[in-house]
Amino acid sequence: GVGMTALYLALGMVFGFALSRSGAADFGTVQGMFLLQDFQLYGIIGVGVALTMPGLWLLKNKGYSLASKPAHAGNLVGGALFGVGWAMTGMCPGPIFVNLGEGKLYAIPVLAGALFGTWLYGQTRSRLERPLGLPALAALDTEAKVNQGT
Repeated sequence: GVGMTALYLALGMVFGFALSRSGAADFGTVQGMFLLQDFQLYGIIGVGVALTMPGLWLLKNKGYSLASKPAHAGNLVGGALFGVGWAMTGMCPGPIFVNLGEGKLYAIPVLAGALFGTWLYGQTRSRLERPLGLPALAALDTEAKVNQGT
């Protein structure tokens, strides 16, 4: 409903603010991380992991399903594409919007590239299932319904 949408919007704004203030959306900081010259972003990622671990532990102990996803070659290919794009642009999906919000116009072609890549994946996914060992879409749909309790 509207209340949950407002909550998601507020949490997204807090997340975006944190990315902006921490430097995680700054091209120089990201490049410094990949060149092993600036370790600030490694600390930010470490804090994120440290804060997430107890939350996931609590969810699991409260009985929420934390289903694991199957490993397949698509994870390697997708991870490599993600990493190359992140290293080249200094942005992953969240910081694209942070940079746009900060008025950095160079984020526009990065957003266009991310949207194009998403579209291209959607167009080619069925042809990639067999060579990359991707799970069938019907199986993913069933898994999503089970995880949502529907």
